[in-house]
Amino acid sequence: MTTATQTDAYSVQYISAEDISVAASLIYQAYHDDPVLQQVLNYTEHNPAAYEKKLRALIREELNTFWQVKQPLIGLYRNERLKAVACVFESNSQLQAERYWHWRLKLMLSAGYLQTNQLIEKEQTIRAALKDQGNYYFLAFIAVDPHFHGQGLGRYLLRGLDDLVKNNTAASGMAVFVTRDQHISFFHSEGFNTLKKLMFDNIEGELLLKLRDLSFK
Repeated sequence: MTTATQTDAYSVQYISAEDISVAASLIYQAYHDDPVLQQVLNYTEHNPAAYEKKLRALIREELNTFWQVKQPLIGLYRNERLKAVACVFESNSQLQAERYWHWRLKLMLSAGYLQTNQLIEKEQTIRAALKDQGNYYFLAFIAVDPHFHGQGLGRYLLRGLDDLVKNNTAASGMAVFVTRDQHISFFHSEGFNTLKKLMFDNIEGELLLKLRDLSFK
């Protein structure tokens, strides 16, 4: 399945099963220094390998669950090679904050009981802040191949996600939670507006929302 977005030699389409590992690698690189994940997964300078193992486990289980419940895993391709990826879920889907029991068990075994519950509480807090938005899409992960940073690939991919929202008449828009100022500015430039500021432990971020274009028919 392919969206309608194609820019130059790039195309935006649903990723295939064989590209899941590439997607996981891109997400790992993009989120390695995410302050919320570092806080929740107990990053320390003395033992970064422990944090990295938990982060890989989290990303692996998230992608597997997204795939199993058929939530959008969308890639930006060039010459059939994955250059950027976005993981999105629809708020009224089966993909709830607690996930499936086997996801929770696997993540507890690899990341830890406390960390798993903190991740679930984070998502529940975000969903509560979005409860008045009806059925929306949430952008859980977005990552660009670091060799292609600064080339506008993230913008191409986001515009492909615009098509996803437009093609679902039941969707109110797209939401994302962001902690870094430069990323907040990036999403603002693509039509997202700040809905609410949220704090997790001592990490503050902004919940952003881009409403569906109601003029689209």
